Amino acid sequence: MTEAKITLHKGDLPEGLDFGSSVAIDTETLGLNVHRDRLCLVQLSAGDGTAHLVQFDGKDYSAPRLKALLASEDILKIFHFARFDVAVMAKYLGVSTSPVYCTKIASKLVRTYTDRHGLKDLLSELAGVEVSKQQQSSDWAADQLTPQQLAYAANDVLYLHQAKKKLDMMLEREGRTELACSAFGFLPTRAELDLNGFGELDIFSH
Repeated sequence: MTEAKITLHKGDLPEGLDFGSSVAIDTETLGLNVHRDRLCLVQLSAGDGTAHLVQFDGKDYSAPRLKALLASEDILKIFHFARFDVAVMAKYLGVSTSPVYCTKIASKLVRTYTDRHGLKDLLSELAGVEVSKQQQSSDWAADQLTPQQLAYAANDVLYLHQAKKKLDMMLEREGRTELACSAFGFLPTRAELDLNGFGELDIFSH
């Protein structure tokens, strides 16, 4: 695994940064309760071995350049468990992220031979990369993030393009590409339902 280039930004992306037609994105928060736990960090990668991390102080979420990227219909946003990331960014950044691709959903649609759809297992199998989840439960609201935290955060986006490429081939092979695209298209609505208190309720049930 080659050394990745990680750049930390405060409050927004720098002007003129171009991720191309698709960007891998992840978030770090103070927990997994979208109503309680604030957004601390947004990680982005073009899949080229570089990662850009945007750190928030909990007060200023204006971030015009990041918001423009999230809302751009010309750039595909790749996530692992997009449902949470899209919801937390909608809450704190006030933006609806689209179009979206979720490697966790794709994995569940085609890796039906396993129940291990976490990022660590997915990257191990599809990208041949072993990532550490040691910093998963750490204080992402700290003023100064440690090198270990930065490396952990970057790893969550550096290899998503590779995983997507393999998953796309598997979706095509199993005839489930259209189904996956429909599920991805529903994700912004799924996030909105979560934010409106319908998280665990199946509104499609009788």
